[in-house]
Amino acid sequence: MHQKSLTELRAALDTKQVSALELAQHFLQRIEAARELNAFIDVNPPLTLDAARAADQRLARGERGPLLGLPVAHKDVFVTRGWKSSAGSRMLADYVSPFDATVVERLAAAGMVTLGKTNMDEFAMGSSNENSFFGPVRNPWDRNAVPGGSSGGSAAAVAAALAPVATGTDTGGSIRQPASLTGITGIKPTYGRVSRYGMIAFASSLDQGGPMARSAADCALVLGAMSGFDPRDSTSLQRDVEDYTRWLGKPWQDAGALADRPLAGLRIGLPREYFGAGLSGDVRAAIDAALRQYEELGAILVDVSLPKTELSIPVYYVIAPAEASSNLSRFDGVRYGHRAAEYRDLLDMYKKTRSEGFGAEVKRRILVGTYVLSHGYYDAYYLQAQKIRRIIAQDFQDAFEQCDMIMGPVSPSVAWNLGEKADDPLQMYLADIYTLSTSLAGLPGMSVPCGFGTGPHAARPVGLQIIGNYFNEARMLQVADAFQRVTDWHRQVPAGV
Repeated sequence: MHQKSLTELRAALDTKQVSALELAQHFLQRIEAARELNAFIDVNPPLTLDAARAADQRLARGERGPLLGLPVAHKDVFVTRGWKSSAGSRMLADYVSPFDATVVERLAAAGMVTLGKTNMDEFAMGSSNENSFFGPVRNPWDRNAVPGGSSGGSAAAVAAALAPVATGTDTGGSIRQPASLTGITGIKPTYGRVSRYGMIAFASSLDQGGPMARSAADCALVLGAMSGFDPRDSTSLQRDVEDYTRWLGKPWQDAGALADRPLAGLRIGLPREYFGAGLSGDVRAAIDAALRQYEELGAILVDVSLPKTELSIPVYYVIAPAEASSNLSRFDGVRYGHRAAEYRDLLDMYKKTRSEGFGAEVKRRILVGTYVLSHGYYDAYYLQAQKIRRIIAQDFQDAFEQCDMIMGPVSPSVAWNLGEKADDPLQMYLADIYTLSTSLAGLPGMSVPCGFGTGPHAARPVGLQIIGNYFNEARMLQVADAFQRVTDWHRQVPAGV
């Protein structure tokens, strides 16, 4: 049952092969048996089973919906009523939210049953899920490897079939990169598509929620329920909710498409900056094989350029820490969260609380952010970074004049070993070189499994990145789904799953 897609689980529920309660119990048992992965921060069976019983009651009354009764896991950056909502930090280790994030609220309204809260890099700052106060998450494909971050717990949960789908957030690649390193599908929609209300903020102009699942078809179902305008979020876009499944299984061009060439007419842009030095040979081989498959489906490969790609790392690590410095100032020990046990006065309480409550990476980014926002440096660093951000976004628009989709690697390498880059923050930051520019531009992007590494890393997955223009998620999911209909990378699971 745990290896079925959401569509297959929907059919099982509708034909009474299984109840929502039995389905929830099955996944809770799997979560308990896989505790060594450390994919979950909080599991609360009574809450889960109550939600499952409520879903069964709705089904018994004749209610129907594509997600009613299906299980979901939530990244612990989404506050969830009655559950711990920690953002992977000691600062919020015992915080229980009195309200639901919009994403949680909407999926619950659709009838989904929460299995638990997944582990993550503290305040979503990291690329390996080693920055969590609750310990690192292990990659189900190789327990010595990282699962990627910051949504590493969600990625590991889906890859290990502990949940059929999970929510994640992507600030600089934190859905796409862990999806790539764990062999699942994940999509970051256009900035503003999914409400940030109730999402514990890291960098407000970059953070965006999205689904992580086995397949593009499953992601399309969940994204439809997650997205839509939210008046409680000032960055939420006033656009109608779309049916992201509407193009699945259909040809790219309605007229003249052959059954074996459904993507005839699709132009795929290959940025030369994504295929140069720094890209490992095994990742390059897997990406090239996937692109050949797209050619067989009728697509045309086009060379394009994104010349400011190399500037995305310095730009991101000016803008994101600056926004983090501002957002995390609210965690001071006064209102909620951790407070130092002993202190002399208010200032001493602030210092000790934040010193104890935040981990090393969070402190590093707060310091950088405070520096670039300080008097005398704002114009030199933060303002310049915002100007280059605009140029990066324009590079993509220039490229989209020559192509319909952009493709390339998600990560320069397969998953690395736990601890391998822990003492070298710069190497960790470089792991996001192919994802940061998409986030800076606010574009939608996704990762699709397309192969594995070689040699000692033969069990570690590789993901293909698909980048679309603004609000082009339905077409991106169509393109990903067409690939998954003729390949089985997304159906492969770690040993023992």
